[in-house]
Amino acid sequence: MEKRWGALIKRLEKQFNDEISLKGILYLIGVQELGFGIKKYAREEKINVLHVATCKLLSKYGYYAFEGVDEDGWPHYKELKALENLSEKGQEALIKEAIIDYLN
Repeated sequence: MEKRWGALIKRLEKQFNDEISLKGILYLIGVQELGFGIKKYAREEKINVLHVATCKLLSKYGYYAFEGVDEDGWPHYKELKALENLSEKGQEALIKEAIIDYLN
């Protein structure tokens, strides 16, 4: 998995001509999932963008289920399993795996 993760990071950094972090990738996925186009997000909204990405990615693994979209166009998910049951390393590995699946 680390080999595939490294290849993905290299590909994204080449595409964006800049360094990219796990949080940066989550942000890009969240913006993609929202479909609002290019816009400035307030600090609180940025946190919600990351949450949307995490929920979308981990819904495939049974951690969240899509509930619907609110009147402002934001998707909402229901937690099915607690991520806290995984160690921090386990959470990061699961999210990386989900990102690799999502972007490939």
